[in-house]
Amino acid sequence: MSVSSGITGKQTGAVSRPFLARLDQWWLLALPVFLFLAVFFLYPTSIILLRTFTEFDAPQSGGLDNLAWFLGGEANRTILFRTILVAAVSTILTSLIAFPYAYLMTVVSARTRTVMLGAVLISMFFGILLRNFSWVVMLQYQGSLNDVLVALGLNRIRFLGTMPAVLMGMTHILFPFMLLPLYAVLRGIDRRLVLAAQSLGATPSRAFWQVYVPLSTPGFVAGSMLVFVLALGFFVTPALLGSQQQSLLSQLMFTQFDKTAAFGRAGAMALVLMIAATVFVVLGNAISRTSRAYEAS
Repeated sequence: MSVSSGITGKQTGAVSRPFLARLDQWWLLALPVFLFLAVFFLYPTSIILLRTFTEFDAPQSGGLDNLAWFLGGEANRTILFRTILVAAVSTILTSLIAFPYAYLMTVVSARTRTVMLGAVLISMFFGILLRNFSWVVMLQYQGSLNDVLVALGLNRIRFLGTMPAVLMGMTHILFPFMLLPLYAVLRGIDRRLVLAAQSLGATPSRAFWQVYVPLSTPGFVAGSMLVFVLALGFFVTPALLGSQQQSLLSQLMFTQFDKTAAFGRAGAMALVLMIAATVFVVLGNAISRTSRAYEAS
């Protein structure tokens, strides 16, 4: 008994020490990330949310008055609804464009796939401001897009200052954030499952929609969460391509910061946006769990 217990103790020590060593190494690797998030995200976010309940502008005086001011104003509710709608439409548009592109990347040769992926990544190297100004040049009344319309025999359209222009710019900028998670999932789907469904009598289209598409749901969910959350806080694109009459919540928040220094009201808007993003992420995780259960079955 003593010999066996000694051997067991040695084995346990031999196993536990490397495990603790690996754990210490992981903490060392993760510590700079935690510090960066704490300094540049957690601290400023906590400060602005705290001001929601501590700083007030007349006639607000305390408690939840800033939230009541924001949610009680019809104009504020309209801007909030418009912001969520624009984020949702941007998510739908990017998914509709990204899915065929990602699917094509899974069926082409390795060289072509590298070129397609490189084209997407290169576009991300240019700054958001530069890409937005490129859209300003294209969408202006005498721009290239209107020149194409004239060449087709159509009249010129005033794109700048409209919501379609904002959606074009946001879809372009957010496209990689939908494509990359979607491609990562599509490349791992076993195509033999689709062939098996066809061998059991399903048509190619039915096998695609009832087997392949449900298996790609985790990619849709991951990309949608990224795109939707990012779209909620977009400021540069709506400011350059949109108008004050169709402003989004980020523009209203900037006005409260820059023009009136109403940090409490701006914090209330940030809190509402955070709640909306959290609700969407929770729903996405629920859909993702359902999809994993479907894949396991």
